[in-house]
Amino acid sequence: MKLLFIVPKLNNEGGVARVLSLKLNYLIEKFGYEVHVLTQNQGNSLLFYSFHEKIVFHDMMLEGTIFNFFNSFRKSLKSKIQIIQPDVIMVCDNGLKAFSIPFIISDAIPIVFECHGSKYIEEKQLKSDLISKFKNALKYKFKDFGANKFSKVVALSNESLKEWNVNNGLVIPNPSWIQNENISNLKPKKVIAVARNSYEKGLDRLLIVWQKVVAEHPDWILDIYGDSVAHLRSVVLELGMEFNVKLKEPVKNISEKYLSSSLYVMTSRSECFPMVLLEAMASGLPCIAYDCPIGPRAIINDGENGFLIEDGNADSFVQKLKLLIEDENLRMQMGKNAQESVKKYDLECIMQQWKALFESLVK
Repeated sequence: MKLLFIVPKLNNEGGVARVLSLKLNYLIEKFGYEVHVLTQNQGNSLLFYSFHEKIVFHDMMLEGTIFNFFNSFRKSLKSKIQIIQPDVIMVCDNGLKAFSIPFIISDAIPIVFECHGSKYIEEKQLKSDLISKFKNALKYKFKDFGANKFSKVVALSNESLKEWNVNNGLVIPNPSWIQNENISNLKPKKVIAVARNSYEKGLDRLLIVWQKVVAEHPDWILDIYGDSVAHLRSVVLELGMEFNVKLKEPVKNISEKYLSSSLYVMTSRSECFPMVLLEAMASGLPCIAYDCPIGPRAIINDGENGFLIEDGNADSFVQKLKLLIEDENLRMQMGKNAQESVKKYDLECIMQQWKALFESLVK
């Protein structure tokens, strides 16, 4: 079987790139599929994660005004598909252009949209004026309209699927890639967060929370790993936390960093199915996250393997974080529950679901 995956880029350290490296490698190694990947404006830049040598990479160079950009996208996409001749096309792109793909491709090729983000995800804060609200309403309507034109819409959780007004949906969660024989002993006075510095990841909200926590626990440290987090240095200095916050570039051995931490925190404004929560829990870390749309609630069972906090309620977040810092027994129990709760996301189990879907589409 020949598969084509359409993605924006894979040369970053994000969760989408991580999970695709797992899945695409598995499709080749275990199922013997032929896998092609079509990226946009990636060029020859180095990949952060390891992808199988048999994966065939293609790239589209897109630029210019909105009209020229979409016209270039349409022409390049049709040309690449004509060359590759895939049996199934996978669209792993939440951008508006992705929802035009079913209208661009007239061939009878099954097209699957794999949702890796909330329908309402935004790279920056939305404007509140009437014209902006109207534009956003049209954008979401177009996403719904386009989503119904795909052969299938695959969401990562039931919560994610509910966002989409579709009749062609099903749920296949992301797999967990960390299989730690060892787990954290939850003794280090360290809290960890893994996220790029962008509006939707909400690291600005995390620093507000952490400032209140270290006022009572000055011996604890917050490690933040992610792209562009160094830009937060001035904020950290302004808040007087230069000794309590460590801003670090992405690392490939992130599993080792989980093992040297005691808690995981997430203050995102939106998430779909955050891989970092699976990674942290597989390492035995209790997790605390804002109950943002929509991902954390699919993974965190409040009070069992971590805490879900009312979105934006900083005081409640501070309270629960201090509770787990101060109560070692509770931390230990939640850590055990966390590791147990992610076993259902075993890679082999998840990939069998994908195989069944692909085979059903090409009958």
